[in-house]
Amino acid sequence: MRNHSSNRAILVLEAPWELDSCDSNRVSVRHFTDGIGKFAGDTEVYHANFYDKNSFKKALECLCKQKFKNTIVYIAAHGYKKKINNAVPISDLMFMVGEKSKDHNITGLMLGSCFVGENTIAMQVYLEGTNMAWMAGYSSESSWLEGTFIDCAILTNMLRLDEEDYADLEIIVDTLGESISGFSESFCIGRDYEGDKVRLRDSIQFVVQQRGRGNRAKLVNDKVFQVHNSNQIKSNQIKSNQIKSNQIKSNQIKSNQI
Repeated sequence: MRNHSSNRAILVLEAPWELDSCDSNRVSVRHFTDGIGKFAGDTEVYHANFYDKNSFKKALECLCKQKFKNTIVYIAAHGYKKKINNAVPISDLMFMVGEKSKDHNITGLMLGSCFVGENTIAMQVYLEGTNMAWMAGYSSESSWLEGTFIDCAILTNMLRLDEEDYADLEIIVDTLGESISGFSESFCIGRDYEGDKVRLRDSIQFVVQQRGRGNRAKLVNDKVFQVHNSNQIKSNQIKSNQIKSNQIKSNQIKSNQI
């Protein structure tokens, strides 16, 4: 059987959500990621379910069959503290993905799970020494639908990067910032362990390690949100545009009267 000819790929590893008592594996991010593949073009989307550590390993091996120019792994599952799907240590999953990253050119890891993004030290540790250049995840609860939209926006934009872009920290940060620019930083993405509301700005975490000897993985949240904020229209800009528009209308009326 011949290899697929696309240059990019998303490897989706998903655990059952059971969002309600009737959710017989009905809810899935697969419909969204399939849409990314069609929207982006030149992108294969492979999907497998997992239930525990062993099934995650088998699912990852099943998906890692060929090498693309840019491959992103997307883990979509419930998370709590340092575990995925209420059982698997997130560090074990990061390690397994990191092991596969060089042979299969995995450039990034999107953690679509509640709370696991709070482990930023682990994210930095398991990023170093791999082929991956970035990880992202949530340090609080993440509303399922809105969180999936954000995940997909990040996946879509990060797929566009070429190999040489991963040697440029500014390009990586700019792309991450542009990815989330369509979402308000003050949006309540979920709640913390105490039940208090958490803004998107305070929840989502970005860790980046650019290519090149001596570069270390580091948290880049502030830089990412600087880019995000630069893409927002400020209220004074809106007022200025309204004033200009009113002035133009006023001049047009006067001209017509003359």
